[in-house]
Amino acid sequence: MKSRRLILVGILICCIPAFAQRKLTPLERLLEAEAARIPAKVGIYVKHLPTGEEAAIRADDLFNSASTRKIPIMIMAFQQFEQGKLDLRERVTIQRSDFRGGTGVLQYHDPGDVLTLHDLLTEMIITSDNTATEIVIRKLGGPDAINKWLADQNSVTRTTWGSIEGVRRMFRLLDPVYGSATDEELTALEYLRTNNPLFNEYQDLFKGSREALAKQITANSDLFADAISRRSSEDRNYWTGTTSPRDIGNLLESIERGKAASLKGCLEMKHILLRQQLGARRIPHYVDVPVAHKTGDVPPGVANDVGLVYARSGVIVISFFTMGNTGPYAETEDQIGRISREIVDYFDGTSRDH
Repeated sequence: MKSRRLILVGILICCIPAFAQRKLTPLERLLEAEAARIPAKVGIYVKHLPTGEEAAIRADDLFNSASTRKIPIMIMAFQQFEQGKLDLRERVTIQRSDFRGGTGVLQYHDPGDVLTLHDLLTEMIITSDNTATEIVIRKLGGPDAINKWLADQNSVTRTTWGSIEGVRRMFRLLDPVYGSATDEELTALEYLRTNNPLFNEYQDLFKGSREALAKQITANSDLFADAISRRSSEDRNYWTGTTSPRDIGNLLESIERGKAASLKGCLEMKHILLRQQLGARRIPHYVDVPVAHKTGDVPPGVANDVGLVYARSGVIVISFFTMGNTGPYAETEDQIGRISREIVDYFDGTSRDH
């Protein structure tokens, strides 16, 4: 009878949720209450580097990384540069076949631009440029090489593909024929699906038998909008990459502490992150201190922001992920900003009660 009781107790203990076994800190209670206002799955990791104090809400769950995956890609590029395996001064001529849709400014330029790899890394971060990202990924040896490097770093972050492969998978839901479309055709068809006038620059690709590729996209645009929204949150096979709030937070900390690369390289990476042009309504929205950060978006379901906040009490790592959002996208962004302000106030003494 005694052994039965022990077994029963053991089963009950195993069934207790992890969060119930650990008392939440004052900051975590605050984060849980504020995160509950966002109609989405929310993951947050916070670390105050001077004291080491941490707060975590689903910090080890896996989320759709979206463009936050570009932080480890940048780190790998700087490491390879310092190891003599990559020349960031190499000049790259951008062809029409290199252009990618989504975020970024390079797609709006005429073909023939010549940029250094360092320029491309900068655009990859500050405008989240997908054209630049695809070129950098190619220079690093492709997603498999990047993922091997991430595994060697004991990181759970993975980059599933370049942005164009995600487009290919979505279009194959409509018709397997899109699996054999060229990257250039897929870029053009994504412009067509989103009513982007840049499609006009690619109409020469869709003559004769290829014309049917474009007509199918036009006839099924509503289907794609719904599929992208659902699968970007529910199906990892359609995520741009995977990560956890803690893992990206650790990578940011390694940059701040000068361990991700040389001290000079880490300083340059921080300078790039500080030049961020996107996500003004997220972590930086309500704070009056510098923020070095990187966003990740798949509207309307995914809105992420991760960064180094240079608070008066010292640097704070904030890693914020949302997935499956069902509310207004702008309100989710604003709530990320409001929670970030609460975090800064907590450590800087404005609302600190610990």
